[in-house]
Amino acid sequence: MTPRTNAMVWRLVVPVALAVLPLSLAAQSGAQRTPDDILKAQGYQTPPGELADAVTAKRYLNVSLTSPSPDKKWFVDEIGDGPVLMKTFAKPFHELGGLFVDHKANRSRTLTIRNNVGIQLISAADGTRKPIQVPAGARVSNATWSPDSKSVAFFVHGEDATHIWVADAATGAARQATKTPVLATLVTTFEFTQDGRQIGTVLVPDARAAMPQMPAAPPGPTVKLAMESDKNRLRTFPSLMSTPYEEQLLEWHATGQLALVDVAKGSVRKIGAPAMIRAIDLAPDGRYARVTRMLRPFSYDVPVANFGQIEEIWDDSGKVLAKVSDRPINLGVQDDAPNPDPQAPPQGGGGGRGGQQTGKREVAWRTDGQGLTFVEQEPAAARSPAGQANRGGAPAPADDQPPAGGRRGAGGGDQAPPRKDRVYQWLPPFDAASQKVVYENPTRISGHRYSPDMQILFFSERAGQNALESAVYLNDTTKKYTLARYRADDVYANPGTLVSTRGTGGGGGRAGGAGGRGGGGGTGPVQLSADGTSVFFMGTAYDRNPNEVAPKAFVDRISIRTGEKERIFEGENNGIAERVAVVIDPDARKFVLSRESPKEVPQNHLLDGGRRVQLTKNVDPHEDLTMAKVEKFVAERADGFRFRVKVTLPPDYRAGTRLPALFWFYPREYSSQEEYDRPDRTSNKNDFTAFNQRSMEYFVRLGYAVVSNDAPIIGPQGQMNNNYINDLRNNLAATIDELDRRQIIDRQRLAIGGHSYGAFSTVNAMVHTPFFKAGIAGDGAYNRTLTPIGFQTERRDLWEAPNVYLGMSPFLYANNLTGALLMYHGLADQNVGTDPTNSIRLYHALNGLGKPTALYLYPLEDHGPATRETLLDLWARWGAWLDKYVKNPQKADPRKTTTNEQPSVVR
Repeated sequence: MTPRTNAMVWRLVVPVALAVLPLSLAAQSGAQRTPDDILKAQGYQTPPGELADAVTAKRYLNVSLTSPSPDKKWFVDEIGDGPVLMKTFAKPFHELGGLFVDHKANRSRTLTIRNNVGIQLISAADGTRKPIQVPAGARVSNATWSPDSKSVAFFVHGEDATHIWVADAATGAARQATKTPVLATLVTTFEFTQDGRQIGTVLVPDARAAMPQMPAAPPGPTVKLAMESDKNRLRTFPSLMSTPYEEQLLEWHATGQLALVDVAKGSVRKIGAPAMIRAIDLAPDGRYARVTRMLRPFSYDVPVANFGQIEEIWDDSGKVLAKVSDRPINLGVQDDAPNPDPQAPPQGGGGGRGGQQTGKREVAWRTDGQGLTFVEQEPAAARSPAGQANRGGAPAPADDQPPAGGRRGAGGGDQAPPRKDRVYQWLPPFDAASQKVVYENPTRISGHRYSPDMQILFFSERAGQNALESAVYLNDTTKKYTLARYRADDVYANPGTLVSTRGTGGGGGRAGGAGGRGGGGGTGPVQLSADGTSVFFMGTAYDRNPNEVAPKAFVDRISIRTGEKERIFEGENNGIAERVAVVIDPDARKFVLSRESPKEVPQNHLLDGGRRVQLTKNVDPHEDLTMAKVEKFVAERADGFRFRVKVTLPPDYRAGTRLPALFWFYPREYSSQEEYDRPDRTSNKNDFTAFNQRSMEYFVRLGYAVVSNDAPIIGPQGQMNNNYINDLRNNLAATIDELDRRQIIDRQRLAIGGHSYGAFSTVNAMVHTPFFKAGIAGDGAYNRTLTPIGFQTERRDLWEAPNVYLGMSPFLYANNLTGALLMYHGLADQNVGTDPTNSIRLYHALNGLGKPTALYLYPLEDHGPATRETLLDLWARWGAWLDKYVKNPQKADPRKTTTNEQPSVVR
């Protein structure tokens, strides 16, 4: 894509045989339409009412109380209005290496397409609702409490600008705080000072130059070089910059003015000169700020998230006082560690090289206004050449401490001694001399936090699976008190997480600890008991037989000095799933709870001593599905492996009735039966089943059984995919046999589908088994040679495991496909490895082979549909496809034969 506008996205040239949907909504005829009418129609289609109602259900009006005011008397809630409309989704934007900018409004495109229509405050005492005034017709986001709980600030998004508004929490009256528009391209948030009188933000610079214009003629080729000896294991990024003009445009969009806005007066104090500001973090008094700037050079090989950056401390005049950290451009990804879903877009810059973070960690402003707090490991001692490390004085790796249970390395030689971890206080003027060691620990720590008065330090330690939660009084750092000791992989012994002053586990707001952008194990000061002697942990207690005894939420009071534990709250689990949403006052045993059951939609309740008050009035948007019959059972493969299957049936289903069925699945990799079974230990049989706009269970409304079957792929770590095809076949065969034995399905009327990796596996199922008459595959990758450096949990590259890559590529077995395959793909798919080319080429192959297939390419859509029009259209096409090929299949003409009448042999 070019950065000119998004218009070129949906003008992608494709063969006329493909259904590329235009931006106009198709007129719907009142006449009864056949499946073929729907499948062939141009323009957006509407499904039957049973499915349309599922997409448009007002589930967005239900409330979850998760954003309490600092005084915990009110919750702020943004009011939605359903899926975004295509007319909003299609507003022009620039695409610049994974950064999408609504250039007319100077904001991230995300703020344009994901926002809300209103804001309300909800009382934590009785559920009373108070509306916040917003401009007529405006869209809002980022509702944020002031530290004193008296105000709520929020973004108001207009057609050509974003401004900050501030509302009085007592009256709901609001007014515009900014006169100059916000530049919300890289920095998409704002921040109050501790007194609530000022807001830090990035504004459009004064006297800003005109936006760069694309040159009339190309200045030359796109130049990419790979001349270094290091392996840069680049992901197949879908969005990269490619011209000097795009570099100019990125710099223009990223350059903004850091400013403090006076909430009462609206006056602005500029801080420093305009810069490419990527993130800001204000000191409590607003006199200093941590500012992260994006740096040149830019790159055509990696997205903007990977570009270099420097983090600095500025004073309120913009003077740079110190460098906190810097990160050079990340031109490669090692992919050493497994990723649970590498099909997802890269987070935090698309990954990084192995090893632990070096330098200053968990940097945050102290809540007492006394500078910064951070953690840093002591410098590594020089090691002798005999130790095969640090030759020529090179720095030691960050993780050179020996792991628990042994020393690093083998074969002799010097071993690095353990390195201490130090917690620092860093005071103005933020030079080396103003750094003070607050505490020194013999091993590496994480998640450091403080008590509200900054006199007690809390942190975690981890050695292998052994975890420790500790506390240290800073007036006597010779003593370390153990709050909890447990194995991280033992869910039955997990003590939960420390409760913060915001009433949640892990905290929120400015930390006085490991908060802010520095990362760390938790944010927010730790909540102490009224007498200052104890802290509180909140978590979930699991039974070893979760099918009989459901989990229980709990809050424990733990004495800091003695470790003595008292359970002050334990949730219900007798047909109810009860969780702690917010701890209001632990000494008074006052909590906001979330309560639900398999038949009751989640509601928030205030528990005040023995008194319960319901705070929300949420509505079940799919009562028929809540009452639907659900069967859960364990299927066993021929090799003895056991896995879970869930079947959703129509509410009026009668036992023994064989139904057409849709399988919807997403295979995952495991090393053993034990690893597969592990997540089942934390399941809650009392949970309410919430459905979204793409929940395939809606097909029970049309008389289908919907099968959600696990599809475990089993093998040694690093080689799991060696068994992919065999395990896929065996999983499906075992599931179908069990469903047949239970007389639930009609084996002659089965369909299968999935999204992303599930789509990839759907096509593999259809080319390697004869079970399915139809398939639905969305946003998938079908040729693994197009992801040669790894995919999903596969860490070997194509040249290390060629048979795996080729064997798992259904594109290469398209001639064996049985059944009819419907594919859909977003033309702006930003997922790593699932470029729309996958679907286009597979369509070409199947069409050339005479296989029944269809492809719907959706303009502007990313990795998964977002707009109302696309969602409705998908359901219309899906329903028609299943009706034509599964539920009411046309009888084959005996005079004709097709290649798909020859099923694959299942081995």
